[in-house]
Amino acid sequence: MSEPSSTSVVIPAFNEAASIAAVVEGMRRAGPWREILVIDDGSTDATAARARAAGARVISHPYNKGLGAAIKRGIRAAAGTHVLIMDGDGQHRPEDARRLVARLDTYDLVVGARPAATQATPGRRLGNALLNRLASRLTAHPVADLTSGFRTARTDLLREFVHMLPNGFSSAATITLAAIRAGYSVAFEPTAARRRQGTSKIRFARDGFKFWLILLRVVTIYSPLRVFVPISLVLLATGVGYALWTIVTDTDVTDTAALLIMLSVLVFLIGLVSDQIATLRADPRGRDRER
Repeated sequence: MSEPSSTSVVIPAFNEAASIAAVVEGMRRAGPWREILVIDDGSTDATAARARAAGARVISHPYNKGLGAAIKRGIRAAAGTHVLIMDGDGQHRPEDARRLVARLDTYDLVVGARPAATQATPGRRLGNALLNRLASRLTAHPVADLTSGFRTARTDLLREFVHMLPNGFSSAATITLAAIRAGYSVAFEPTAARRRQGTSKIRFARDGFKFWLILLRVVTIYSPLRVFVPISLVLLATGVGYALWTIVTDTDVTDTAALLIMLSVLVFLIGLVSDQIATLRADPRGRDRER
């Protein structure tokens, strides 16, 4: 049964000295957690000391490796049968944590979905809205908050995907997409969010393109036809349309039209092969044989 006493709270933190003590103390008041584990990702301020003084178990990286690396370290080190991951900047409310954990009796992964108004800038709100819509389309599952760092799941589920997580900031999105595509039950629980303390470590222009690539990468791993088929159809339609136009205007089919049609067939065949590989990869009997 999912409850605080069986749950390890994992808090990745990098230079969060201004907020980390309050986050740890708030979680200690919120419930009798199995442990509160702060992963100090090479902070150059007093993050580790303040977290330890507040009552957390602290694991420190010798240098900054990235949010994803800190989350992976926390998942591997967690002693509980369930893990609750939250940010160390104070934006998540401790009183919401128990509500998320309680829903694990029904769902495999529960994500705290933030109101759009709590996003820092209009650009980030628009970017997250587009990401949520694209993720919903590619996974065929409603995604309310792809980038939320507030989530909980069984420890064994998270460890199943830990090798897939990037060391950067998009690890939360990778967990969500991988769980959906692997057939786990994923819920998005509405939560309130407070304004973060300090400055965000994410840079929209620098990290945005990487995020889109990771989104496509994860969906391609689990459902490649959702990526390859639309590309193939666009190429085919363009090639056929261009061929018809050149037949009408020049009574000839150009090499460009033929190349586009051939390319569409090639992309479709690559998608079929990728889909077969994805199916074999997801076969539990195959995983049992590997073990």
